[in-house]
Amino acid sequence: MTPIAEGIFVLCAAMTAAGALIAALSRRVIRSVCGLALCCLGLAGLYYFLRSPFLALMEVLIYVGAVCVTIAFAIMLAEPDEPEARTARQVSRRWGALALVVGAALLAGLLSLSLGHPWPAPAPRPSEGSVAAIGLALLTTYSVPFELISLVLLVAILGALGIARTGRHAA
Repeated sequence: MTPIAEGIFVLCAAMTAAGALIAALSRRVIRSVCGLALCCLGLAGLYYFLRSPFLALMEVLIYVGAVCVTIAFAIMLAEPDEPEARTARQVSRRWGALALVVGAALLAGLLSLSLGHPWPAPAPRPSEGSVAAIGLALLTTYSVPFELISLVLLVAILGALGIARTGRHAA
């Protein structure tokens, strides 16, 4: 890989990690949704580097363009009051420390597996980005993931409609 491609790959990986941290650690829900969108955009970039432009496009269209927007609409239609701060800070710190240790162990394991294993170069695929190749991939190779993505989108839309149906409650 060229240095520019390596820099873009590191940028996509950092965007994915930063978005995940924002989504998990933010106290406001709307900021968490923005972090989720940032994480999904970085993940789409990583899919593109894995030579899967169709999956990268579906990540942007479905997760960023539909799921995150649907969650943002559900937040706007829900109650405007913020939940009260938790009183048991010590318990949440313990869970946070445990999550950090488990995450570090998983990262160490994945790094040792990926860096210690010789990865073969992928075979070049002719006409990878054409409409015919995308249509063929959608109906053969990626049919199950595409259907699962559509089910996730359906559940997100139904959840937003369920929240929107109740409306805002007057206090």
